[in-house]
Amino acid sequence: MTIATLLRDAASALAQAGVPEPVRESSTLLRFALKKDRVFLISHPEYELTDRELSAFNEALERRVRREPLQYITGRQEFYGLEFTVTPGVLIPRPETEMLVAKGIELLGESDAPRFAEIGVGSGCISISILANVRAARAAASDISPAAIEVARRNAIDNFVSDRITLIESDLFAGFGRERFELIVSNPPYVPAAEMDGLQPEVLAFEPRTALTDGADGLTIIERIVDQAPAFLSAGGSLVLEFGFGQADRVDAMFDRSIWSAVEIVPDFRSIPRMAAAVVR
Repeated sequence: MTIATLLRDAASALAQAGVPEPVRESSTLLRFALKKDRVFLISHPEYELTDRELSAFNEALERRVRREPLQYITGRQEFYGLEFTVTPGVLIPRPETEMLVAKGIELLGESDAPRFAEIGVGSGCISISILANVRAARAAASDISPAAIEVARRNAIDNFVSDRITLIESDLFAGFGRERFELIVSNPPYVPAAEMDGLQPEVLAFEPRTALTDGADGLTIIERIVDQAPAFLSAGGSLVLEFGFGQADRVDAMFDRSIWSAVEIVPDFRSIPRMAAAVVR
């Protein structure tokens, strides 16, 4: 089987399975199986795969036809210019979450030795990306999932920031003691339970449910973070968090203006309100 034939047949199979962008994804799966780059595929359409390469490709293709996320098949995802390991134990990093990183870098960039915290570290993509861009910063990050803590630990090592992040298996702030931070950042579970069945098969069947939803209206964990964060922020420190579609007004109302100032609701690249940023008084 040649590269040209496999790409054609794989794109057809993915399209029939309802996978978006089947041509692009067939190319990604083949590059993964061959351990070659895109240039090799383009310049060697006549290349015939070995039995081992063909077996690896067919296995990957079958998984994707079953709608397993591409990132779980390859085990990798790019985020904020860095490479991250992803497993079914963590959410796959999304482009809109890069907003939190950009805001964190902006808020911490002027400090000499900033310290920040992340609630719900998952793969570690947010904290690690901030640390990679703010070299003086140090972080403490919690997650209730031991599997997520291990993925974040691996990613911190791979991205050379493991000496500047402390990972804590904890429910929200429970493991932080009395420490205070200049910034708290979070991408918490915010999908309402009633909307879970409407998610894409890749998300509903494969991504960790506890990282997606609170099992209620999608706002209970956000509200806990907003209520508890002031006790862990220095005066003038900031809370930055992500929320879901249609939640902006209710999230904004959670911020008591006698405690918080400069509350800002920020839209994502699709003009959907997506991020709240507030300063504790």
